[in-house]
Amino acid sequence: MNSLPDRSGGSLASRWGPAGGSARWVANNHATLLENGEAFFPKVFAAIRSAKREVIVETFILFEDKVGRELHAALLEATARGVQVDLMVDGFGSSDLTPDFVGALVEAGVRVRSFDPTSRIFGMRVNVLRRMHRKIVVIDVQRAFVGGINFSADHLADFGAQAKQDYAVELRGPIVAEIRRFTLTAINPEHPITRLLDDAVAPAAAGGVEAQFVTRDNVEHPNGIERHYRAAIRSARKRVLIANAYFFPGYRLLRELRRAARRGVEVQLILQGEPDMPIVKTAARLLYHHLQRDGVKIYEYCKRPLHGKVAVVDDNWSTVGSSNLDPLSLSLNLEANVMLRDAAFADHLRQRLEHLIANECTQVEFTPPDGWRWWGQLRSTLVFHFLRHFPGWASHLPRHAPTLNRPGRNSVVAPATERHHGR
Repeated sequence: MNSLPDRSGGSLASRWGPAGGSARWVANNHATLLENGEAFFPKVFAAIRSAKREVIVETFILFEDKVGRELHAALLEATARGVQVDLMVDGFGSSDLTPDFVGALVEAGVRVRSFDPTSRIFGMRVNVLRRMHRKIVVIDVQRAFVGGINFSADHLADFGAQAKQDYAVELRGPIVAEIRRFTLTAINPEHPITRLLDDAVAPAAAGGVEAQFVTRDNVEHPNGIERHYRAAIRSARKRVLIANAYFFPGYRLLRELRRAARRGVEVQLILQGEPDMPIVKTAARLLYHHLQRDGVKIYEYCKRPLHGKVAVVDDNWSTVGSSNLDPLSLSLNLEANVMLRDAAFADHLRQRLEHLIANECTQVEFTPPDGWRWWGQLRSTLVFHFLRHFPGWASHLPRHAPTLNRPGRNSVVAPATERHHGR
């Protein structure tokens, strides 16, 4: 299917965000790690309430719980002050929003959009594949938040045993302009030209962190985030520490982890021990033998569901974002991560992850191959070779034409936001 032309003569697909986010390292930024909703939500809501010009929010999940209602109130307050507010939610992840909730935002002037909204069939959500999975907030071109935390109460400890362990990063400095440009284009693809950045409000130098904003899409950058992971692991000399909720990566990433361990790098993985979906743990465990036999250490986080997507390599490189290391995130969903080069940030993130290992994780003991039954070895081998080809078979999964819909109105805003061809 060909992309529909826009009014400027280009295609909507060609303008589905800048080229995979920032194509370069951007210097002079400041980065603050935010762990769980207790740190994330107060920062974001305070930033929205202090906004003077512009608020942009992208989220996979927005629920009408106490967190969603506070975001709702903060956005209404911002529009009442004359702030331009854009909100995009995913049509699958946020399918339960009521007309009253959305209508109040639309009536107040919030430009609300839903990515690929689809009606339920027999009460079931069917638009499962190729979701808008990013979690991004940009305030006044001065501050950005990127990570894995949705606007839902299950990111707070008082939610109970199913409260999620997760991370985000607050950014100030020139990288915010890069994130803002991408997000504004993604959330407003019907505009031939997005709002221009006033030099007077361009973000100034804020610190010594180098940052790169990297996204994954189904158009031009299908493997950008994975490539950064592989390159960082390949260059590791001392340690690799990854905490990831949904771990079922492709052959090439597994190979880099194994090679790093074989050359003496300490490779540690923190994976789900108490998953929100049991199949997650089952799938990841099929890979344990291939990793452990080369020296990779695996820890299962058992306090509550792990939802984080973070990593630290050596003393300087780290990443925080929305991308899991599984087929959905690496081959189907729209994702966004920030890559950071800064010793202080990397050290802080490492300390927080090592705290999980020491206090809230159980190390998975390696079972020697001769202790396996033949069917266990066969199953593991089949899964391993299956992973070698998953980027190829994923391209054959349904490639419908996602749309952006403005809730509360009948018209579809921007059809055909992706090209429809195999990779």
